[in-house]
Parts: sequence; structure tokens; C-alpha cells
Amino acid sequence: MRKRTRGVLVIWLGCLILLTLAPLPVYADGGAPNLAYVAGAGPGIGVIDIAQQKITNTFTLGGNPQTVYLSLDGRFLYVTQPALNQVSALAAKTGQTVCQARVAGNPSLLASDPQTGSLFVAGNGSATITTIDPANCAVLHTFSAGGPVYGLAVANLASDTQDNQLWVADSAGVEVFDTKTRQREAAIPLAGAEPRSLSIPSGLWVYVTTQEGKLEAIALDTHHVLPLLSGGQFGTMDFDENNGQIYAPDSLHQQLDVITPPGAGALTPPREPALVYHLEAAPRSVAITSDGQWGFIALENGAVAMLDVPGRQIVKTIPVGGSPRFIITGLYPPALGTTPQQASILTTGATILAYLLIAAFLLVPVWFVMRQSRRRKRA
Repeated sequence: MRKRTRGVLVIWLGCLILLTLAPLPVYADGGAPNLAYVAGAGPGIGVIDIAQQKITNTFTLGGNPQTVYLSLDGRFLYVTQPALNQVSALAAKTGQTVCQARVAGNPSLLASDPQTGSLFVAGNGSATITTIDPANCAVLHTFSAGGPVYGLAVANLASDTQDNQLWVADSAGVEVFDTKTRQREAAIPLAGAEPRSLSIPSGLWVYVTTQEGKLEAIALDTHHVLPLLSGGQFGTMDFDENNGQIYAPDSLHQQLDVITPPGAGALTPPREPALVYHLEAAPRSVAITSDGQWGFIALENGAVAMLDVPGRQIVKTIPVGGSPRFIITGLYPPALGTTPQQASILTTGATILAYLLIAAFLLVPVWFVMRQSRRRKRA
């Protein structure tokens, strides 16, 4: 009987450990390999099912949609519409509009702060950066950069002593803001160049392209600027989370350049690019899935090239129509909860259920021991 009791307790303990150590949800906007959303495809937004390697849905959306951000649970799409001075939140499953925010300055850029949950919006029609609440599209704050904004990215530095940083590429250079206080922490000139796209993988460097056809790395701590490439015309970059490599679309040479991260404190760049993919049309944007298996390149000819990253080859070209400008990958949207209110109710219910399950697991061994004790007394 004692062996049986020990066996049951071991099984219970194993289940409790599995419940406690269950993996956290994959960050949808970190490139989960289920769907790819293409801004500018077809009537507005095209949806590619990665497993099927084809367009499986389209959302009609006006206003010349530019940048797309996906909520961490894959439930909502946030889309900039510069021609309407607007940002819209859509249900990722249906494309239905959930809420909208009016933002002046032809907003074309989005960045999210995982520490506060806020979205930052800006565009090159204004020096104003707007903070909105993703739950209801309410405008929370506005603050000013040094000039019209061409790039936004968040450096995830959150700790007990340090907030995240919002890096801004504007006509004055690259500026760094505290995401909570919105106070400027640094201004980094780029020696006569005007910065454009920004990309910040976890690591030591921030990557920036310029109007003059350069790609440069900026040290996250010292702000030392390290030139990497020149002579191109670079679009929206992305990175491989597994090795930190940067993927930079070069529309001038109709190719995708792969950049190796410089070493800590590097004063001279490594030989770049480390790898080049030649494409059938000029690329505008790239997205790499978080597992490092696939890349998707938005091409100006109305197609998306699908890259086998480990195999180092383009395996398929997917027609999407329109004029693709931006691409992001993420999770399949949940079946339920297509509004923030419904999502909140589901989250609350799931939290209560989780606590009930934990309580049940804690009570099971007590009940079992008491039951066995009564049996032994009767025997």
C-alpha cells in the first residue's frame, strides 16, 4: 500500500511540475511561424498561411496601409493608414475593425513597448510621436522628436532599475527616449546622413539604414556608430532571433543582404554582407520567423518570396497582388474573443480556471493521504 501511495504522489508531483513549468505563450509579433500578414497586398492586407504556402485571406482596408503590428496573443492587428491620418485595430481572424485612433502627420510607423503595453505611432509628416492604448485605441500621450519620423523601434531593457528605450530615426538623427517617462535620453548624429529604418534584436547593437544608402550599427550602451554597408537602398529590416543576424532588403540591387552582428566593443566591422540572396524584383520588407526556419520578403511586383533559412534558398514565390510594403509573421488568431472586451473576459476566466486547477492539485495529496490513513485504521 505504501508503494502505491508513493507512486500516486510521484505522479501528482510530476503533473504539478509540468503545470508550473509550462512554456510561456509564444510572442506573436516575435515571428511565430503560422501566418504572415502583408500590408499593401490586394485590397489592403493579405494573409499567408505558412504551412499551405499561399494566401488564405484578405482584408479590405483603405488609407494606404503601411506598418502592421500583431498583438502577443495573435488576436489583433494594428495597422497604420497614413493617407487617412489613422491607426486601426482589426480582429486578426475576421478583419473586422475593432477601434481606430486619429493620429496627425501621416502615421506610417508602429512600435510596441512590452513593459507598458503601449503602442507608439509616428510618421514623416510630423515630429510628433503618439502613444495609444491598444485595448481601445485611446490616445494616451504625445511628445516630440527632433523632426519628421522615419523609423521606430523599442530596445527591451526592462529591469528593476531601467525602463525600455524607444529609438527614433528622424531628420535630426537617432534619438533615444525612456518609454515610460517619454524623456529624451540621448541624441546620436550620423555624420551627414538621414536615418530611416531601425531594427533592434536582443544583443549589443541597434541597426539603422540611411537615406544615403548606408547600413550602420550603433552600440546600445556607448552609442558608438559602426558602418557596415553602403551603396544600397535599404527597406524594412528584420532579424533571426536564434543568431542575431540582420536581414536587410536592398531594392537598388534587387537582393537581400544578411549581416553578421559585430563583436562586443568592435571598432571595425566584420566583412559584410555575410550572405546575399538575389531576388526577382526589388524587395521592400522582410520578416523572419522566431524559429529561424523561414523568411518572407515583400517584393514590389506584388509577390512575396519565401526563404528557407537553414537551406539558404528561395523555395517559393507567392502572388499577393497590390503593392506589398510591409510583412510580419505571427500566431493563428484564437477562435474566440474578437474584441478586447471578449478577450479580457476569456483571460479572466482562464486565470480563474488555472487557480482552481492549482488548488485541486494541492488538495489531491492531502485527500489521498487521509483516505489511505482511514483505510489502515479500519484494517
